[in-house]
Amino acid sequence: MGTLSRFFHRFAQSDEERHREEVRSWAEDVVETTRIRSCPERGRVRVAGVVRRITLNPVPGEESLSAVVHDGTGEITAFWTGRGHIPGLRLGTRVVLEGMASEERGQARIVNPSYEFA
Repeated sequence: MGTLSRFFHRFAQSDEERHREEVRSWAEDVVETTRIRSCPERGRVRVAGVVRRITLNPVPGEESLSAVVHDGTGEITAFWTGRGHIPGLRLGTRVVLEGMASEERGQARIVNPSYEFA
């Protein structure tokens, strides 16, 4: 694709498409990670992505925190039970999650994953 073609292609892209492409490109460069789209229904995974949504369940004794992470190919929801806050976890944060993946109602999820900010 020539320089002019790339320019017009980028110009015609929506912000969402451009963001998805940038996240996918970054996530592919993170060593030893699986694309979210390719995660097994059950099994240990290591995925890289960007936090898209954070939800807090503040019920005393049942606190939980969830974050939807996307990598440009799909989304996975990370659940942390017994946690009401994770320092540094914010919308737009790049994160690498590792743990047991499962699928519930067609949605990929990972419970109490280990994490690192990238």
